[in-house]
Amino acid sequence: MNAIDEDMTGKVAVITGGNTGIGKETAVSLARMGADVTITSRNLDKGAEAVDEIRGRSANEDVHMGQLHLASFASIRRFAEEFEAGHDRLDVLVNNAGGVIGDRRETEDGFEMTFGVNHLGHFLLTDLLLDLLKNSAPSRIVNVASAAHHGARGGLDFDDLQAEQRYSGQGVYSASKLANILFTRELARRLAGTGVTANCCHPGSIRSEFGQGGDTRGLYSFGLKLARPFLIGVERGARTQTWLAVSPEVAGVSGEYFAHSKRGHPSKAARDDEAARRLWEESEKLVASVSNA
Repeated sequence: MNAIDEDMTGKVAVITGGNTGIGKETAVSLARMGADVTITSRNLDKGAEAVDEIRGRSANEDVHMGQLHLASFASIRRFAEEFEAGHDRLDVLVNNAGGVIGDRRETEDGFEMTFGVNHLGHFLLTDLLLDLLKNSAPSRIVNVASAAHHGARGGLDFDDLQAEQRYSGQGVYSASKLANILFTRELARRLAGTGVTANCCHPGSIRSEFGQGGDTRGLYSFGLKLARPFLIGVERGARTQTWLAVSPEVAGVSGEYFAHSKRGHPSKAARDDEAARRLWEESEKLVASVSNA
């Protein structure tokens, strides 16, 4: 696939996890096209370093960073409030951040970490930024899923969404990526007629910091390291989500799953619209349980 080159002058984009990996490459691409880009990062120093790099590589000074920890609803709400205070529009939201964790941990709000970060945090962030997206329509939401969702063969276990009964790092990761696709389908259904589209993608198996930094241990961590030489680079890995964010080819397309900038083949479980509606309802309840605590 050739480099994407659209005019994004005057457009505003947010990319979660844009301080590293495919998120940073997506930020570079959008900034090169003239977009005003805000990346998010848990770590202020790493975020600031990424901003400097993205500005240098894109020759665009309109690159900014907001501190955001998807494992904290308070952090998500704070970021959304600060972003809305400084912007009157949002044209592209790329829900890119995520990870895989070898052992069971919990978010600040008491949710299983992988589900909380990969799905629930983005569910809340998207909801908080939705008015800006609607007011800026036509606008786009891109959720980064994964072909790993095929690993959740039986669909989501709604009786154990928090993996309290049993836990495996790969199992909960696959389930969270399935949740990304189901969230996209239901979000697209709810946004019909608003001018806001929502699509998701499998970026490919990426050679990045994914699963590193203490998130995985033992054989799982060793396996990820062994696989690195066979994975694709981050620039190539960012192409599909960048394409979904800007390409005229997908203007008006919504609720779809893409891989290699083409419609992909989601699993049967990922095409279950009843499960998508149920996940949405359960996610609303979980968010409300913290808001009302």
